[in-house]
Amino acid sequence: MKIQQIRALEILDSRGKPTLQAEVRLSDGTRAVAQVPSGASTGRHEALELRDGEARYAGQGVRQAVRNVEETLGPAVLQMNAADQAGIDRRLRETDGTPDKSRLGANAILAISCAVARAAAMSRGIPLWRHLAGDRTPLLPVPMVNILSGGLHAGRNLEFQDFLVLPRGVDGLGDMLEAIVRVHATTAKLLHSRGYTLTGVADEGGWGPRLESNEQAVALLREAIEEANADMDIALDVASTHFHEDGFYTLEGRKRTAAEMTSVLEEWIPRYGIASIEDALAEDDWEGWRTLTARLGKSVALVGDDLFVTNIDRLNRGIETGVANAVLVKMNQIGTLTETFGVIDRACEAGYTAVISARSGETEDSFLADLAVASGAGRIKIGSITRSERLAKYNRLLEIEKWELPKAD
Repeated sequence: MKIQQIRALEILDSRGKPTLQAEVRLSDGTRAVAQVPSGASTGRHEALELRDGEARYAGQGVRQAVRNVEETLGPAVLQMNAADQAGIDRRLRETDGTPDKSRLGANAILAISCAVARAAAMSRGIPLWRHLAGDRTPLLPVPMVNILSGGLHAGRNLEFQDFLVLPRGVDGLGDMLEAIVRVHATTAKLLHSRGYTLTGVADEGGWGPRLESNEQAVALLREAIEEANADMDIALDVASTHFHEDGFYTLEGRKRTAAEMTSVLEEWIPRYGIASIEDALAEDDWEGWRTLTARLGKSVALVGDDLFVTNIDRLNRGIETGVANAVLVKMNQIGTLTETFGVIDRACEAGYTAVISARSGETEDSFLADLAVASGAGRIKIGSITRSERLAKYNRLLEIEKWELPKAD
């Protein structure tokens, strides 16, 4: 099961932006590919996604990252055992040699890391999730699903980025998705009935209407849930880094302190049935986060995305200082599978929830679904229930649930 060849290709993601596909061939003839996503709402502490900076694709091409795969990173791991994920990922990191993978690109490194894992699973003749799980207990995750979009995902029509539903009290992913589809359709019906024009969907498949306020979006979503007769909580992705400047949060034309932001969210939790809030405060507002967690941490999941960027050092800082109680996990924020699982395992050890997440710029690769099951994290955030790059993951989860996961006695 030795790595015999690695090659790469520039492809397009769901927003028409270049990204990478890597192909790994093993000595036994196994061939596997993996495609990497790209984010629009990115934290400044993420590992570097290498772009060409040339005229083509407005500087967003990844031809240099492709060359780095084929000329530098690939040769560095040739003849290594594909089953040695930790060793391969370590060699990839050492070959790059920078803390943020800025020399060769986290996108180039992740493409190889994931393609190697898939090749190893195929060579072993087992599902990818089982290969990735190791000693972990696999678990089918509950989806957190985008229904309404704002922020960088929908032209900044609202400051908050995602308004999501989180099913509860429903057995089986199929029934969860049916209820989510009802809520998605009911939301559209309510918007139309009130004169809001919907000309399409946002980056992740949610509706992106121009509403008057963030609270109106939350209230509308709660109304849709009730009208659809669905048993669901609401989750928010505030993405507050994008409207934070000079110590203040400019929300709906008014500057607010971290304490005032916390008070707004605190009022909404019981009013609308909110169970999870992501990036309620900015990525480096550690003191604000500490107060936020002390006030709200016992009543809701406080998820760090830009705050933690799937980085073990930042997560450890949060654990040690009592900041947040959950971490959003995005593979391309850190760049290797081994480091991704390191963050998941550390979160679990500390009693933090891990939410396995897609990006706004996605591909049809379903790798994320297997990762979520393998991790045992219990939650996944893919996007909405429209657009093929989202459905590829949901449909893979249905497949795993129906055919591959062991059934309880």
